[in-house]
Amino acid sequence: MSLDMVYIIVVIIFSAIVHEVMHGVAADRLGDPTARYAGRLTLNPIPHIDLYGSIIVPVVLTLLHSPIFFAWAKPVPYNPYNLRPGRFSEAIVAGAGPLSNIVIALLSAAFVRLHVFGPSMDAVLFIVVLVNVMLAIFNLIPIPPLDGSKVLEAFLPRSMNFAYTAWRSKLEMNPMIGMAVILLFIYIFGGAFGNLIYSVASAIAGV
Repeated sequence: MSLDMVYIIVVIIFSAIVHEVMHGVAADRLGDPTARYAGRLTLNPIPHIDLYGSIIVPVVLTLLHSPIFFAWAKPVPYNPYNLRPGRFSEAIVAGAGPLSNIVIALLSAAFVRLHVFGPSMDAVLFIVVLVNVMLAIFNLIPIPPLDGSKVLEAFLPRSMNFAYTAWRSKLEMNPMIGMAVILLFIYIFGGAFGNLIYSVASAIAGV
C-alpha cells in the first residue's frame, strides 16, 4: 500500500472520529451527557475505532480505487429522551457530524487557496477537503441510518412525518437493510456521486 493510500485512510478515519465526537458534543450541549459519561467526547482514536467501519472498509475502498470513500467510527451514544424538548433537537445532534466535516473542508480549502504551506502541501490539504466534503454530503443522504434521515425528518410537514419516522425506525432496527440500500446507491450512482464530490471540493479549494 502506497504512502498516498495510507494518508487517505488516516484522513478518513480522523475525519470520521471528529464527526462522531461532534454528535456527542451537540447532544451534551442539548442536555444529554451520555457520550460524556461514556468517555466519548475525546479525539483519542482508541474509544472510537470500529474494526469494520474504521479500518476494513476504508482500506478496501482505497485499494479498489472506489469513486466514493467513506468510513465510520463507533456511533457516539446519546439518549434522545434527555435532549432539550424541541422538534429540531435530534436534527441538531445528527447535523453536527456533517457540519464538522464541512468546517474542516472549508478551513483546509482556505489554506489551499492562500497557499499558506506551499504547493506540495496544497495537494495534501486538498485530500482533506475532498474526504470531508465526501463525508458531509454522503452522511446527509436521507437514508437511515445516515444522519440525513434525522435532519430531513425534522423538516417534513406533519402529514408526512409520521410515515417517514416509522420507516426510519424500521430501518434503524434492521441496519443491514439500510446498509444494503446505501451499497445499492453507491453501485448505481457511485461514479456520478464521485464526480459531484470532486467538483464541490475543487470549487471551494479553487483548484
